[in-house]
Amino acid sequence: MKKTLVLGTALFAMTSLPALAEPVTYTIDPTHTFASFEYTHLGFSKQRSRFNDTTGTITLDQKAKTGSADITIKVDSVDTGSKAFDGHLTSSNWFDADVYPTITFKSTQFKFKGDKPSEVVGNLTVRDVTKPVTLKITHFNCAVHPMRQKDACGANAVTQIKRSDFGLGKYAPGVSDETELSVAVEAIKN
Repeated sequence: MKKTLVLGTALFAMTSLPALAEPVTYTIDPTHTFASFEYTHLGFSKQRSRFNDTTGTITLDQKAKTGSADITIKVDSVDTGSKAFDGHLTSSNWFDADVYPTITFKSTQFKFKGDKPSEVVGNLTVRDVTKPVTLKITHFNCAVHPMRQKDACGANAVTQIKRSDFGLGKYAPGVSDETELSVAVEAIKN
């Protein structure tokens, strides 16, 4: 009787505890992750360019509704569709890739709606200037990756910045100071 009572009490205590959160770390898949930027060019069109080399990790704890992201973008991977313009953007007149070879984003907070992240708040560093930004998540999904047979998560997120805040305000307002940053990310569980 005592053994049954002790066992029953132990089981009751275990079931009445809140579920333990389980953080999961994912490594960014660089072949399916791209940061891009869009601006208005002389009022004629919206131009979109991207960076082809993005690395980092994302940690999610969906039960605890927390997370973290640490992302690095190589500046010399900028891709405008024109090698000449790519060289112009990586020169000392713009991103100055020789002095500032990376752009980084480090999260400070994940916000959730239900069981999915809806925003990631963090610090964006460009040309050694760090400013807070909030990435709004427009799409999010986690599932088993059909080819790798591992857990994976993907998301799309967007934010607005002013180029001039990062020392990149040349030719504004002809070339819009307001710039939209977008990230399409896929990451595989470690």
